[in-house]
Amino acid sequence: IDPEREYTPLVNAFGGEIIRISATSNAHINAMDINSEYGDGANPVILKSEFILSLCEQLIGGQSLGAKQKSLIDRCTANVYKDYIQSGYTGRTPTLQDFREELLRQTEPEAKEIALAIELFTDGSLNTFAKSTNVNVDSRLICYDILDLGKQLQSIGMLVVLDNILNRITANRAKGRNTYIFIDEIYLLFQHEYSANFLFTLWKRVRKYGAFCTGITQNVDDMLQSHTARTMLANSEFIVMLNQAGTDRIKLAELLNISDLQMSYITNVDVGCGLIKVGAALVPFQDKFPRHTKLYKLMSTKMGGKL
Repeated sequence: IDPEREYTPLVNAFGGEIIRISATSNAHINAMDINSEYGDGANPVILKSEFILSLCEQLIGGQSLGAKQKSLIDRCTANVYKDYIQSGYTGRTPTLQDFREELLRQTEPEAKEIALAIELFTDGSLNTFAKSTNVNVDSRLICYDILDLGKQLQSIGMLVVLDNILNRITANRAKGRNTYIFIDEIYLLFQHEYSANFLFTLWKRVRKYGAFCTGITQNVDDMLQSHTARTMLANSEFIVMLNQAGTDRIKLAELLNISDLQMSYITNVDVGCGLIKVGAALVPFQDKFPRHTKLYKLMSTKMGGKL
């Protein structure tokens, strides 16, 4: 996940797929994409229905749904997937536009209210996630470029991207493949309750799916304002810490039990130097990557060091 459009040269060099997501982009990811492995051995629609419930709460302004609304959403989710699942997950995948049409077919007035509330995101100007997927989500290397997502779509977009990643993880697991997820500026996901909760669940579940999730941030202080983020960081088995600002060092020391001596390895140190936490062990490291190489230029985000 690339919020700053910094990974484009690297992904292009390795023949990956760059998906630029915004309200005006021609690239679309269907929020209702699903595969037969999505449910982890159970009915995939049950798990997907939970996602659609969270998505609808976001679409109607972050308001909690009532019991009637939840029942209607669950019913309509099952209805729109029925033919697709019966056909063995082949053919056209339902979209949020199909979901809204199913809501409008219901007799309850609450269904019409939900349909009206989500119209902007299904048939209006912010309907980028309500169309069939038209990008290569099966590429070996995928970059989700969310720089132009915008405030209106940011919280929804984060949810859809994370769900799309879950689809890929479960599909890879069925094929015996590992999946590696890298989320840059991960603190952004913790600014929205629903994406933070979805990420927390994903973070806990992916290991048994043969997936490895890595979060990257320079804003440790901002991230640790979130209880969810603190819990995730404290329970992470592998943490790489580079040079840290004063306030960040203090918080990390408290959270990870870092001694004063060990703190010296992340205090006013050179680029590429720091401290690695592996389980209960803390190990200083130095990584002087050769700067004259093409790979360095592909990875560098410094103005003078990029390709």
